[in-house]
Amino acid sequence: MARIAVIEDDPPTSGQLAGWIRAAHPAAQIEQFFTRDEAEAALARAAYDVVVLDIELGRERHAGVALINAINKQGRGTPVLVVSAMPAAIYRSIMKALDAWDYLQKTTFEEADFVETFLEILRVARERRALDSTPQHPGPELSLDPLWQRTPTWRGERINLPLTAQRILATLYQRRGQVVGYDELFEVVKSGRNRDNVRKHVSTIRDAFREVDPGFEGIENVPMRGFRWVDPPAAGRP
Repeated sequence: MARIAVIEDDPPTSGQLAGWIRAAHPAAQIEQFFTRDEAEAALARAAYDVVVLDIELGRERHAGVALINAINKQGRGTPVLVVSAMPAAIYRSIMKALDAWDYLQKTTFEEADFVETFLEILRVARERRALDSTPQHPGPELSLDPLWQRTPTWRGERINLPLTAQRILATLYQRRGQVVGYDELFEVVKSGRNRDNVRKHVSTIRDAFREVDPGFEGIENVPMRGFRWVDPPAAGRP
């Protein structure tokens, strides 16, 4: 059962967000908090799968920032979705720098936008837990953040990729050695769900890898079917 914290000082807005979550994921356990103090106490004693919070709580204009910092210090990797009236043009980059998952500006999004973002966060949070519980082989050459908040690294070098390309890369890598069909890749492409667009994203991924590793050949094209990740030889080996 997913455990969700909704931190919002306006009761109608809190109720609306909780209602949207409940409708999209009826099994979720939703806990609502209306002040920074009660939210801090709850975050200290319990682990949440997703935290939805406002930046401004009561008279504290940046209470949400303090809460995000507290979450980050716990080291649990809890994903945070910020829903605030503060202008997105200013605050989205600030929240990104704090490792928040996403930023939605109040009055500018619909229920569907919120639900889609929330369910995506929840899905990836579950993937992160699954990865954390799976024994890892030492020294992986490719390092991916399951929440895509940090740049992937290849053999210790940062790979600069847009978010959609990161999603495709993660899908290929999780299924390494297997053919991943176009239909499966369409699931991680939010717009432009066609083969040409997927091929362009894969080309972007290859180019990004080759900027740090000119000999990279880790993604194979499988004609008429899709793509496959093949683990290349380790650095320094033929």
